[in-house]
Amino acid sequence: MTTLAAAPPKSAGSLRWVLSDSWTVARRDLVHWVRNPTVIFSGLAFPIMFVMLYGYVFGSAMVVPGGGDYREFLMPGMFAQSMMFGAAATISVVAADRARGVTERFRSMPMAQSAVVIGRSTADMVNSLLELAVLVGCGLLVGWSANTGFLPTLAAVGLLLLLRFAMIWVGIFLGLIVSPEAAGATWALLFPLTMISNTFVSPSQMPTWLGTVAEWNPLSATVAATRQLFGNAVPELVGESWAAQNALLLAVAWPVLIVAVFLPLAVRRYNSVSR
Repeated sequence: MTTLAAAPPKSAGSLRWVLSDSWTVARRDLVHWVRNPTVIFSGLAFPIMFVMLYGYVFGSAMVVPGGGDYREFLMPGMFAQSMMFGAAATISVVAADRARGVTERFRSMPMAQSAVVIGRSTADMVNSLLELAVLVGCGLLVGWSANTGFLPTLAAVGLLLLLRFAMIWVGIFLGLIVSPEAAGATWALLFPLTMISNTFVSPSQMPTWLGTVAEWNPLSATVAATRQLFGNAVPELVGESWAAQNALLLAVAWPVLIVAVFLPLAVRRYNSVSR
């Protein structure tokens, strides 16, 4: 006797069905992450290494105008840089799933089609929370501190996670396009975006044309805004351009724009992807 596959429930389009399937996919991604300690170690060790390298090796030669502490100036930039670098991990995992046929398998199952990309973004946000917590702990050990109250600090963390959320959708879209081999080269694309910014030095200390590019970098907006909210901003390093003076606005506007562009692109690409 042949057993027929159960038909999708009538509530297949309901929010509950989407959330249930999304959590199933997210839990699967988190379990894979936990069972691979090498990925956990490398993912957490990389930002810590950057903190030590720039905070102590390069930072020992850095002088902040106005006499500010360089590590306090640096750490918000490291937090934001880590959130942006997370896109590389998203690209690699999504590309690997597509190459192994996992994505096609999900598409053939009676599940909400949006659950795969939503689940992937949920798992990445959980990973990002852990990574950010480790980085904050590392920052406290090297002398960084948040000098404002609870609410501004919470707002700064929210902006960092908003940037990461935006980069997740960039990562999902690119991961559905590139091969696993090409995904490993995405670091080369992310480095210019993170280096031509206000992460390590102020754009005012760069050549004029490069400083302009750095000021309008989405990463620079998040870094400048979180410095203000953490109480780590150095007034002498705040530029006079519109972008520098409206960092808080841009720190929200840039991620929202990125999500508005790449979320529908990622969903559309997922619905049409084939091995």
